[in-house]
Amino acid sequence: MITAERKPIQEIMEYLRPYNRVVLVGCNECVTVCAAGGRKEVGLLSSALQMACMQEGKVLDVKELTLERQCDPEYVEELAGTINQVEAVFSMACGCGIQEVARRFKEKPVFPAVNTTFMGASEHQGVWAERCQGCGDCVLGLTGGVCPIARCSKRLLNGPCGGSSRGKCEINPEVDCAWQLIWDRLKALGIEKRYEDIAPAKDWRPSRDGGPRRIIREDLA
Repeated sequence: MITAERKPIQEIMEYLRPYNRVVLVGCNECVTVCAAGGRKEVGLLSSALQMACMQEGKVLDVKELTLERQCDPEYVEELAGTINQVEAVFSMACGCGIQEVARRFKEKPVFPAVNTTFMGASEHQGVWAERCQGCGDCVLGLTGGVCPIARCSKRLLNGPCGGSSRGKCEINPEVDCAWQLIWDRLKALGIEKRYEDIAPAKDWRPSRDGGPRRIIREDLA
């Protein structure tokens, strides 16, 4: 799941200053799950912005809309009926959704109301933690389902480093050592001898280092 956090209200207000009529657009996917940009958060931010504007003596007209997905052109098209009624769009989707809205409606400024953070999983109520960096060359089959790229602070493919202590990372002692987690997992599976295998240098070409990536499925195109 892509996680996000709402931007500080002061930053959003700076984007907002030149405009009196805006639409605040939520997304019913990842940002809804992590309570950053769903229908409820759209309503809360709308109220907060209107109150902040009232304190400055400004009247703000905010339209509220939550799309099923902002990263999908089919759903973004639902904005077409509203776009001519506003001066600017404030998106509460992840960076992918924000860019899709901006691509479709080139005549309107589109601003982010959230900061996209990482691909993560829910640890417990209200807490999400990074689990994947989308490196394009998954090694989870070799490491017992624990990602050394996202979860090791040094992204080591052959670990642990010499600084981990009592199962904790030397960079942040509140973080579990990824390679301790990998060892525990391999041992539980009875394949701890795999820990001794030396991983070759990682092929980073499928990662972001090669520029923007694209997936093309000929059977679906």
